[in-house]
Amino acid sequence: MTQLGLGLAALGRPEYLTIGHSKAVDGRFDPVALEQLCHSVLDAAWESGVRHFDAARSYGLAERFLGSWLSRHPNRRQDLVIGSKWGYAYVADFQQGAEVHEVKEHSVARFSEQWPQTLRELGSAPNHYLIHSVTPDSPALSDTALLDDLRAIADSGTRIGISTSGPHQADVVQAALDIGVFSSVQSTWNPLEPSVGPALERAHEAGWFVVVKEAMANGRLVAEDSPLARVADSAGVGRDAVTLAIALAQPWADVVLSGAATVTQLEQNIAALSIDRELITASDLKLAEDPEGYWDNRSRMAWT
Repeated sequence: MTQLGLGLAALGRPEYLTIGHSKAVDGRFDPVALEQLCHSVLDAAWESGVRHFDAARSYGLAERFLGSWLSRHPNRRQDLVIGSKWGYAYVADFQQGAEVHEVKEHSVARFSEQWPQTLRELGSAPNHYLIHSVTPDSPALSDTALLDDLRAIADSGTRIGISTSGPHQADVVQAALDIGVFSSVQSTWNPLEPSVGPALERAHEAGWFVVVKEAMANGRLVAEDSPLARVADSAGVGRDAVTLAIALAQPWADVVLSGAATVTQLEQNIAALSIDRELITASDLKLAEDPEGYWDNRSRMAWT
């Protein structure tokens, strides 16, 4: 059964691409206050049965916040699956309105720098460690020295994988399947951008651990008046819950990430687990957009 996980993209740094984020999170430019908020959402997630948490080096202080939460609850670690990602560096430094938030580099040097940082911040190795946002132009899948370093991490017990973004996610997943180093993938999949679905199904059949991110299209499927939103409204259930329920219904998905930035949002997202399956027919509303157009639209979204 597909599980709901919690992604920390909007809980480790003050600004993100989610519609309405700035209104949802007060005091977000204070790292101390943001850590307290992150811990409260992690507590709520744990109490609700969520056992998969996802971070990244580029998610501001997300790994540090998760690590400090784990240090308060050391007995919980054994029951958790923790994923993190390397390849981007967070450079905004909690400055409001920063022009650049993260810088991408898929190199041996970046990996050698960030793997020890991840271990230090989390307090132990993550269960999954992914190359962040692999696209066709990334050198990561052809860098033999890097792949050898990643094999060494895999041999130590951490699943090595990729996260994907952009209109050619399916091509990247297929290329990674052919390499033999990877066994974990995290991709954007939602009713507006389902193009990677068949590739994720192949990955699942190959024994990979498959995680869905951005299931609500960075808030678009909640904020915009789409046919899916109207189905949710007419049924009297949350738009976010219906959207997540559609992703949870995909047989190849192991985990679907909630991007909740508050306890209230998390509670609304968790309602997806009890959505009437008949509502999942909303996934047949022909909402899919051209992938190039979808990703162009996403690239224009503002960090708030």
